[in-house]
Amino acid sequence: MNNTIINIRGLKKTFGNNEVLKGIDLAVNKGEVITIIGSSGSGKSTFLRCINLLEEPNEGEILFHGENILNKNVNVNRYRENLGMVFQQFNLFENLSTIKNCTIAQEKVKKKSSSEALEKARYYLDLVGMGAYENAKPSQLSGGQKQRVAIARALSMEPEVILFDEPTSALDPEMVDEVLQTMQRLAELGFTMIVVTHEMDFARKVSDRVIFMDKGVILEEGSPEDIFSRPKFERTRDFLRI
Repeated sequence: MNNTIINIRGLKKTFGNNEVLKGIDLAVNKGEVITIIGSSGSGKSTFLRCINLLEEPNEGEILFHGENILNKNVNVNRYRENLGMVFQQFNLFENLSTIKNCTIAQEKVKKKSSSEALEKARYYLDLVGMGAYENAKPSQLSGGQKQRVAIARALSMEPEVILFDEPTSALDPEMVDEVLQTMQRLAELGFTMIVVTHEMDFARKVSDRVIFMDKGVILEEGSPEDIFSRPKFERTRDFLRI
């Protein structure tokens, strides 16, 4: 049985004369946690944004269950429903309550009834430890709490893959752990996750596979043990200060 959800082949992205992605190949399997590490400007976030088509690749294929979603006749919105996205800056609706942030897309995009959307939202808010705050507005929450609500909102859509774009980079240091612990719990529950992160301890502990990107390419990939204990390339060793 093929457990591959997304298969990316030869993905390239340029901005003007700047070639940010230079031909990326990656298969994402069900239940896998992939972390992407690398220095700023290596193409990590652009790669993530290309996966869910927030940026349109210039070349290559993104196969979702075998169908190339870059083909013109593919329903991109339906594809996006299967990808949760957690951003650096939370991107919550500031005028809506926590619970409404988690139900609005279910009702408008997935056409769920308000009662069903509410049930899902409450389940996932409880899962991330934010059930007691369902009536709070984002302005009443700490950064770590906002990010956990953003995770619950992504989960409420019940996507097949969740993308995290440096989810702790906008947080004060004392709030980082609560978000990482939430993400670790999701990994333990078997969610499929692609995480761009600077949190090396998290990448080492939680990943099934670690990808090191440098200058728009995947320089190397492997198990956390491979990448953190015996990297093949001097550039990787320099980045990890080994």
